Amino acid sequence: MISLASEITDRKGQHARGWLFYDADCSFCTRIARWLTRPMKHRNLAIAPLQDPRVSALLGLSLEELLYAVRFLAPDGQQHSGAEAFLALAREIWWARSLIWLSKIPGVKAAMHAAYSWIARHRKCNAEACEQRPSPVQS
Repeated sequence: MISLASEITDRKGQHARGWLFYDADCSFCTRIARWLTRPMKHRNLAIAPLQDPRVSALLGLSLEELLYAVRFLAPDGQQHSGAEAFLALAREIWWARSLIWLSKIPGVKAAMHAAYSWIARHRKCNAEACEQRPSPVQS
């Protein structure tokens, strides 16, 4: 059991085998975390916001480093971030293991990382809030 203080999940006296840490200021990230709550709970895994100061202490990272990507602290104590966090989490949930199989196909894992990076860069954007970013290639 990973002994992050269980107050984060309001489940006093219980510990989780692993933790998924997400950006609570991102509505997209929060929706994904809520969607994963039930399947994770059934496997004694928990979810907590990256912004909680106990997460920074547990993972040994600054808040700025933490908010760069979603994090998964696996039952074996290994830390994963970004697309690798979701692949590590998929190992824990039987119906998500197809992601692992797909990642073995040449080029698919690179595409997963690229997709995650794109989503992470745009996760707090919506049509009203984000300004147009200039194209990196200009004619």
